[in-house]
Amino acid sequence: MDKVIRYHSVRLDKSRCKGCTNCLKHCPTEAIRVRNGRAHIIDERCIDCGECIRICDYHAKIAVTDDIAAIHGYPHTIALPAPSLYGQFRNLKSVSPILDALKLIGFDEVFEVARGADIVSRAIHQKLREPGLPRPLISSACPAVVRLIQVRFPDLIPNIVDVRQPMEVAAMIARQEYCKKHDCLPEDVGVFFITPCPAKMTAIRTPLGQEKSSVDGAISMVEIYGALRSFINKNVITPTKPQATGFGLGWAASSGESSAVCPENSLSVDGIQNVIRVLEEIENEKLNDLVFFEGNACSGGCVGGPLTFENNYVAKNTIRKLVDISDKTHPIESVPPSMMTKYPLYFDTPITPNSVMKLDDNMAVAMQKLEQIEKILENLPGYDCGSCGSPTCRTFAEDIVRNFAGEMDCIHILRDKLKVMAQQMVELAQTKRE
Repeated sequence: MDKVIRYHSVRLDKSRCKGCTNCLKHCPTEAIRVRNGRAHIIDERCIDCGECIRICDYHAKIAVTDDIAAIHGYPHTIALPAPSLYGQFRNLKSVSPILDALKLIGFDEVFEVARGADIVSRAIHQKLREPGLPRPLISSACPAVVRLIQVRFPDLIPNIVDVRQPMEVAAMIARQEYCKKHDCLPEDVGVFFITPCPAKMTAIRTPLGQEKSSVDGAISMVEIYGALRSFINKNVITPTKPQATGFGLGWAASSGESSAVCPENSLSVDGIQNVIRVLEEIENEKLNDLVFFEGNACSGGCVGGPLTFENNYVAKNTIRKLVDISDKTHPIESVPPSMMTKYPLYFDTPITPNSVMKLDDNMAVAMQKLEQIEKILENLPGYDCGSCGSPTCRTFAEDIVRNFAGEMDCIHILRDKLKVMAQQMVELAQTKRE
């Protein structure tokens, strides 16, 4: 079986796991099993959406990101603040204090990912006007949604717009501009993304749509928040002037990308389960009138990422206020046409399906296993209770066929079996007395 995803930011801390099955029921790709009282994450199915991190009461699910000390491994360093970072700090009158604080904590330069979002907005705007492309085009900005499509909706892969993420575009331009300005080698420059979610970290280690990421690492917003807080509003002789427009900044929250791309008919959806429902509609050809679909795995968009500090509704409101006072020039006008050809903005590697649902490479064997699953399913109660350690009765049947579980793991089958055995023992005892 092909393993499309070779790295995961989301990990399990077995010492904290209580085997409660809460994560089991919330995983959008059925990537979690509970065996022997502990959760287990199936690598091939996991999309690093962080939903299990969000709902685990025991904090047994964690996101592995880079420590801020990692920046000391490079002679030169550049910070890439995600637009959602600004939403973590209340009462901001400008993003400048955040940009300055990033330099004060040790970065040599700061490049706004919102500026990359401006460039990507123009690229997508142009893409939407190309004839013959499938409809709706689906945003490639959220790596968790792209991986969700790989796993659960492979037929929609052609609909994914082949424009690189703003993070990647920003990193590529930032490195080139810095090397030109300071006359240094690209390999001597470490470019670090300040991330709101684990999916971005995974996208750096296992890129989507490109052979190699332009980003060297990712530092979570939770980790860097305290350091930035202490340096905000420090005396800076020459404050850093923001270069991104309000449209690029708006990508931090749900519908921000759609507003910047401005197609005739777009739809923006946030929350992984809501995204799944809409993708099902698209797959069933019920939304063919749509031109563009923006899906965000996190509630509220990136401001709701599991690695953020601030309440996502408060953060979204902060972003809205910052957008209102930012440059209103649309990316079509603010981004020069030359930028569309100066840098490689489009995919250089095709996105392929993640064949985790495949039962066997041999079609005949796969069909036999499918028949076994259906037969096993007929004998299961259909409660989808998760007590067996699998999220649904169907996945439990699949796990049995894959030899990952046994029928007696179902407490309902076990109970019925024990009843039969108890009755047989009673009958046996009576027979002996006679």
